Amino acid sequence: MSRKTFTHDMTLMYTFHDALRRELEHIARLTAKPSDDPGEVLRVAVGWQMFKDYLHVHHGAEDDVLWPAVREAAVNSPDALAVLDAIEAEHAAIDPGIAAFDAALADRENGAQRVVIIAEKLVGGLGGHLKHEEDDALDVVDAFATPELLAKFGMEHNVRVGPTGSPRFVPWLLDGALDSDITLVLSRLPDPLKAAYENEWKPAYAQLNRWGANGTAV
Repeated sequence: MSRKTFTHDMTLMYTFHDALRRELEHIARLTAKPSDDPGEVLRVAVGWQMFKDYLHVHHGAEDDVLWPAVREAAVNSPDALAVLDAIEAEHAAIDPGIAAFDAALADRENGAQRVVIIAEKLVGGLGGHLKHEEDDALDVVDAFATPELLAKFGMEHNVRVGPTGSPRFVPWLLDGALDSDITLVLSRLPDPLKAAYENEWKPAYAQLNRWGANGTAV
């Protein structure tokens, strides 16, 4: 997927979006066969929990740090505010969809078909939302955000992941990422953490069977 060119560096946003799309593809594949019960896998899949956790990290950082500041700066731009209104409405619809999906997964007797239906809506809805952000919202961010705000937005991701979460989060974020994105993200890590990523975090992540039946390790 081609990327726009912006004044500000949007690498973190695109890298996170690409990681979420990768996980949506896993969910779509697991729920593509109505004759199977995808809930048997997804109920225990560490990949589903990681997807939810990191989606909440990203959207929480946007909702609490990025969008309010951009909205304040764009207060005299009705077009920009309309884009932000639409994006925030899409955010508000995602958490209920996740909750409905979890409820269907928990219903072992009657939930299998609902899982398939809700998964289709989740994949389509979140995928459309990510595209909407890239097509329209990032232009608003580029026009009204400051470098300081974008740095604060990136730091908020780190705070929400937490220091103990980095060994899983960083390899998850960079799994299948563009080489240029990997280089940029790693360039922002202190040397000891870069070494930890290469020597410990990445190998441990590679052993995770994130979407397998046992949900833990190969």
